[in-house]
Amino acid sequence: MRQNLSGYKGLAGMAGYLDFRDARCKDCYKCLRGCPAKAIEVVGRHAKIIEKRCVLCGKCTRLCPQNAKAVHSELEKAERLLAAPAGVIASVAPSFVTSFGVRDFALMRLALGKIGFADAEETAVGARAVTEEYRRLLVSGGYRNFITSSCPAVNTMIQLYYPAALEFLAPVDSPMTAHAKLLRVRYPDAKIIFIGPCIAKKKEAEEGGIIDCVLTFEELNEMLAKKGVVPSDIARIKADGDTEENPARFYPISRGIIKSFKEYPSGYEYVAVDGIERCNEVLKNIGSLSGMFLELNSCEYACVNGPCALSAPGGAVKANEDIRIYAKKNEGGGAVKLPGGNPTLLCARKRLRPNEYVPTEREIREILARTGKRVESDELNCGACGYNTCREKAWAVANGYAVTEMCVPYMRERAESMSYEIIQNSPNGIMLLDGDFHITEINAKAMELFGIDEKSVRGRDAGDFFNPSDFVIAYDKGENVYKKKLYVHKTARHVELTIVILSAHKVLFGVMKDITAEENYNVRLNSVKLETFAITDEVIKKQMRVAQEIASLLGETTAETKVALLKLKKTIGKDGAD
Repeated sequence: MRQNLSGYKGLAGMAGYLDFRDARCKDCYKCLRGCPAKAIEVVGRHAKIIEKRCVLCGKCTRLCPQNAKAVHSELEKAERLLAAPAGVIASVAPSFVTSFGVRDFALMRLALGKIGFADAEETAVGARAVTEEYRRLLVSGGYRNFITSSCPAVNTMIQLYYPAALEFLAPVDSPMTAHAKLLRVRYPDAKIIFIGPCIAKKKEAEEGGIIDCVLTFEELNEMLAKKGVVPSDIARIKADGDTEENPARFYPISRGIIKSFKEYPSGYEYVAVDGIERCNEVLKNIGSLSGMFLELNSCEYACVNGPCALSAPGGAVKANEDIRIYAKKNEGGGAVKLPGGNPTLLCARKRLRPNEYVPTEREIREILARTGKRVESDELNCGACGYNTCREKAWAVANGYAVTEMCVPYMRERAESMSYEIIQNSPNGIMLLDGDFHITEINAKAMELFGIDEKSVRGRDAGDFFNPSDFVIAYDKGENVYKKKLYVHKTARHVELTIVILSAHKVLFGVMKDITAEENYNVRLNSVKLETFAITDEVIKKQMRVAQEIASLLGETTAETKVALLKLKKTIGKDGAD
């Protein structure tokens, strides 16, 4: 079983385009839940992008509550290109209108000129060529269904995960690549930088090799700020606008590709689908569809709501309106021929395979069993871990993308079970009271100490079973109580009580140690001591009496001996005198 596949490069060996900065990322899984490709692994409880699975839709960047988005920056590369002798041409996505607040591309060209670009042109020029290729293929009638190829995130999604839809994907370059090919014809020595709101364009440009650099609108905004250039301020001066008609300027909004057709080739129902989840739904059911022209965009509201678009008042709805006004502004001006020569815009997209480990059914069952899922009914499929099903998460564990502990219900049940076992098997009494002195938790030992014989006491007032005055005083004073000795008359138990106030939860945590044996021992010891003192005192008194009696007897004997000796002396003395 493969346990660690982190750190792999993308399918083409390219550098990472997207990841998460170090942030307060811990057991959230919000990005994983929202990722359509499940291209996120959890390493050290921190989310990381799995590059070979990622389609670069950028949805995770919007979902992250810590705003931990880290898009690979090409600012330094762009600055080097602009400083080089060769001129740099900018291909600018039409959604610049909504991000920079200008409705005339001539003004945007002036702004770009101020920071070093030799010239700039709308990517809509390439989009118009793409629409023409779509029209030609549709007229040929060779497609049961037709999926647009303008969104690189959708293209990668199909190549990786929906091989059945690959035959319906238009073999046509994206507007960015098509425009770059047209520019190469006219400016063979120039460098080309694409500018737009999309992360996936960075990967597409590197794989295609025709575009020298890709800047997001966020990166461009940073460059403009360094030079003190504000496109909306330039709008105050007079500039010659673009007067030619180009319905491909509708591309950045939902149904924009459909609106770019002058007339619709017959035989198809023209449907626009935006948002990666809805695109997934369509692609899963592509086999049941027929006669559908499907304009698929991974971003909700399409490109105007790209992951690197600049926020503006009114959001995506107002942005949609701005694009419509801009695209319609020059309608009726007459179509013009495509600039440059006639490069081929056709391309082949092959199936991509991430080459991941496929665990056996036995391995899946073993992984599921680690979280207590031994039968199918144990599989909750709640999605809390970020994966849609428990089996999908087990597959991720087998590939090293996830860990067992990501199962939130299992970890909660485990924690609660361990806590319950610890509390119930503690040799001390444990009790939790809320701020109203109701019992929220109590173990068997505490019930024994207080003589509580009712089975269900949780939620009951503590005063119904014992005197809670010590808890009340501790709560009112906001002071903990340590090792206070109590005597419980009901059970004739001596208790050493400790009360800790858990202020954050407004809970009183009481621990009761049974010290009855110690107290009884001390009572017996004191009794023995007193009895010993009494006996000792009596012995001393008796000894004193004996001593006194002996002393009295010795005193009488000594006196009699003295008298006798004196008489003897006197007698002897008289005899000597005679």
